[in-house]
Amino acid sequence: MQNRVAESHYALLATAIYTFIVWYLGGLVEQRLYMQLGIFAVCTYLMMELNNANALIRIYSRMVSCSFMVLSALSLYAIVPLGVSLVMLCFITFLLTLFNIYQDKRAAGWTFYAFVCLGIASTIFPQIVFFLPFVWMFMGFLLMALGPRTFWASVVGFIVPYWFIVPYCLLTGSMDFFINLFRQFVDFQPLFHYENIRLHQLLSFAITFLLAAIGTVHFLRNSFRDKIRTRMFFNIFIYLSLLIVVFIVLQPQHFNILISMLIVVTSPLIGHFVALTRTRTTNVTFCLLMLIVVAATIFNLLVTTGLLDLGTWVLKQPINT
Repeated sequence: MQNRVAESHYALLATAIYTFIVWYLGGLVEQRLYMQLGIFAVCTYLMMELNNANALIRIYSRMVSCSFMVLSALSLYAIVPLGVSLVMLCFITFLLTLFNIYQDKRAAGWTFYAFVCLGIASTIFPQIVFFLPFVWMFMGFLLMALGPRTFWASVVGFIVPYWFIVPYCLLTGSMDFFINLFRQFVDFQPLFHYENIRLHQLLSFAITFLLAAIGTVHFLRNSFRDKIRTRMFFNIFIYLSLLIVVFIVLQPQHFNILISMLIVVTSPLIGHFVALTRTRTTNVTFCLLMLIVVAATIFNLLVTTGLLDLGTWVLKQPINT
């Protein structure tokens, strides 16, 4: 069953229908989430391009984009806010563009465009600036593309959005917005602030983290089968997933945005596992994971729409840590 699903030409369509149903039940019409749904559709297409352009899976399979849609449906409540959707879109575009600089220290153009996306994301989620040193390390050691040209292109690209924000704030007399935005770059909020984390959020995080761990272990055991270029890209996914998990543990108040970013880097990892394993154990694991994800998605829908008494209680009660 696992391999029939992974290699099916209808898997993407079936998953898209399933995801649309989840969006509909999650308040697509009542809350007028049409713009968010459109952004999500673009994100799904870009995830498909990320797989196709970089040959992340060495056989025909749509499991990267399918995994992305299923995990997004699981955490629909997190990606529904417009700001979170835009950060997810910028993050995917950043990765898709960044991979074009592989082994090219003179690729200033691609680097500039990639970091423009990251800079736009920083206007919504300023704390993304903490990922910059690690991204430069990835460029140097994994992409082998960090040189003077690409480094300064990344710096200029990241600050480009602020070239437009500052004049706008000056013209409209709203410099407080820019000052508050700048303060968030250096304001590292209190650690381990779990008072506002709810059970359905923990459930989404646990499942996404489990899938990332399964995909990571599988890839590390079988990476010798892939090309060196593909290995470098997956190493970036693995390291980013670890960084995001650490960030969630340290700063859970940014849960929604961080879980959306974790979904992006987990999708290729678990997609690789589903598409390229063929044992009885992995087939059973795949079936169990499908049941768990679907059941958790239903639970999250009931909780966030208030149709489940337990869910309503969970939303009102803080979790003791």
